[in-house]
Amino acid sequence: MSHSLPWIADALNELAAEGLLRRRRVTRLLADGHCETDTGSVIDFASNDYLNLASDPRVIAAAVEALQSGSVGARASPLVCGRTEWHERLEQRLAQFEAQPDAILFPTGMAANVGTIAALCGPGDLILCDRFNHASLVDGCRLSQAQLRVYRHDDLATLERELKKGAANARRWIVTDTVFSMDGDLAPLPDLCDIAGRCGANLIVDEAHATGVFGDNGRGACEALNVEDRVAVRIGTLSKAIGVQGGFVAGPSELIEFLWNRARTQMYSTALAPAFCAAAAVALDIISNEPWRRTQLAAACTLFRTQLRIAGIESTATSCGPIVPVIVGDPQAAVRVAARLEQQGFLVGAIRSPTVPKETSRLRIVITCAHRDEDLGRLAMAIGEEVTQFV
Repeated sequence: MSHSLPWIADALNELAAEGLLRRRRVTRLLADGHCETDTGSVIDFASNDYLNLASDPRVIAAAVEALQSGSVGARASPLVCGRTEWHERLEQRLAQFEAQPDAILFPTGMAANVGTIAALCGPGDLILCDRFNHASLVDGCRLSQAQLRVYRHDDLATLERELKKGAANARRWIVTDTVFSMDGDLAPLPDLCDIAGRCGANLIVDEAHATGVFGDNGRGACEALNVEDRVAVRIGTLSKAIGVQGGFVAGPSELIEFLWNRARTQMYSTALAPAFCAAAAVALDIISNEPWRRTQLAAACTLFRTQLRIAGIESTATSCGPIVPVIVGDPQAAVRVAARLEQQGFLVGAIRSPTVPKETSRLRIVITCAHRDEDLGRLAMAIGEEVTQFV
C-alpha cells in the first residue's frame, strides 16, 4: 500500500515531543482488582470497575449461559431483526432498577449520549453544555446542530443568563455529567434543576460514573441529591460500575419510543451482544442485593484521600467518590510519574490533552471496592514520593 498521507509521521512526532503520544498495550485482567501488563502484575487503579463486577463469577456465568443458548452476536440492528429475549430482560431490569416505566439499550455509552442528544435537540434549539462534560456529550450537542453555549458549573449565573437570552428558541436544554470523569466532582444538580425550572429548560444528565456508586439504591447522583423527578432525561452506561458494556436511557414510555424511532446510533448499530445483556442484568441484581459494595467503596475513597493528605498531596477540593485526580501539570511529568508507579506495582492513568486542558495533566486514580486498605496506603505514599521527585 502506498503511503499517501506523509504528514502523519510529522503529526506523530509532534505528539511525542509534547508528551501526548499514546501507545497501544495489552493488559490481562486478573481477579480482585489486579491485572498483568508488560511490566508484570500490578494493582489496577485505572479502570472504572468500581464495584469489581467485571470479573464476578456470577456475572461471567450469566454471559456464558447466554452464549450457550444463542448466538455470539445480535446479528443486526434491533429495528431490523428484533431484540432477543436477553435484550428484553435487560430493558425490563433497567427500568425496574431505575424506577422508570421503560428503558432502551445502546451499543456503547458514547452511542447513548450522542444518539439521545442528537435525537431530542435540533436546529433552532439552545443547548447549554458544561465545559467539563465528557466528549460524547459534547459530540452529541454538536451533531444536533442546535445553538451551543458552554458554561462552567462553578458559574451558574452565566448559565442562567445565557438561557434567558435564548428565550426565542424553540426548546432550551441543559446537558451535564452528574459525576465529571476527570475531576470526580458532582454537578450541582439541585441548582441546575432550579435554573431549568425558572428558564423553561429541560435537563439531560449522564449518570455514567454515578450509577451503582451513589444513592441509597445505587441509581446515581440524581437519586443521592433527590432530583430524579426533576430531570427530563437520564442516560446511563453499563461499562462502569455495572462492569459490562453498553449504554441505556430509562424513562417514560413516550421518551423511549421516540428514541427507538429517532436515535440514529441505536437504529443503525448492531445491538449489544446477548451475553452482555445477560451479564448486565445479573450485575444489576448484585448492585441491588449487595449494598455493602457501595459502603465499602465509600470507605476506601475516604481512606485514600486521608492517606494522600498524610503523604503531602492534596487532590482537587471538590473531588468525591472513586475518581481521585492528582494534578501534575506537565504532560511528560504525568507520564513519567505513572510509569514509575507502575514499576512499583500500581497501574494509574496519566491523563493529558485533549482529555483535559494542557496545563492540567494529571494522575487519575480510581478506587474500587476490591482495593485493600494497605494497598491504598502504599499507593498514597508512592504518589507523594514520586510527585515530589518528578514534578
